[in-house]
Amino acid sequence: MASLKDEVDALRRIPLFANVEPQKLKLLAFTSERMSFEPGQEVFHQGDTGDAAYVIIAGSAEVLVDTPDGQLAVAEVKANDFVGEIAILCEVPRTATVRAVERLETLKILKEHFLRMVAEFPEMAVEIMRELAGRLHKTTTELTEARQHQRNGG
Repeated sequence: MASLKDEVDALRRIPLFANVEPQKLKLLAFTSERMSFEPGQEVFHQGDTGDAAYVIIAGSAEVLVDTPDGQLAVAEVKANDFVGEIAILCEVPRTATVRAVERLETLKILKEHFLRMVAEFPEMAVEIMRELAGRLHKTTTELTEARQHQRNGG
């Protein structure tokens, strides 16, 4: 069983929470739920309502999106990654499915606790924007390459 200190340390390793005061991180860790997922088990499913975000403490998971040809793996997430925040921030259904590849240890942060932290720590909002902008840049680059390849008769 992990201690509160272990969970605070796990949160501190996430760039998003790196500058948050220790007492606030302790409160966030205390109000978060430690969850484990076995290989093949879904953390959440595309289209579901976003009620929480997840900090990955250990293990890895694949990020899958539904396509007409079935699910497509678009990314892998591992320790110190953060998933599920898009549905919370944008109040849209989950944009992807996250499924454990190996045993996964996470901290589940409920929507209201996450939004309260963002409101109290504007620097978190900047980190979220950086992370999402980075993901958007990667997706745009991949889409551009795929379209070029398609045009060239790939």
